[in-house]
Amino acid sequence: MQTAKEEVSKLLTNLPDECTLEDIQYHLFVIQKLERGMKDASEGKVYSQDEVEQRVAKWLGR
Repeated sequence: MQTAKEEVSKLLTNLPDECTLEDIQYHLFVIQKLERGMKDASEGKVYSQDEVEQRVAKWLGR
């Protein structure tokens, strides 16, 4: 597993030189969310398709 500093360094190496600070922030945000999702999935913190459909229907007032 890479350290946070190593991940950021790799990200900066792979981004184009003309990227903005906003681009960097966005990519860091996406990496963080993906890592959180993978951790949640490995811990069984997931919803079934039926549970998701029920939640969405509730939000939409159906």
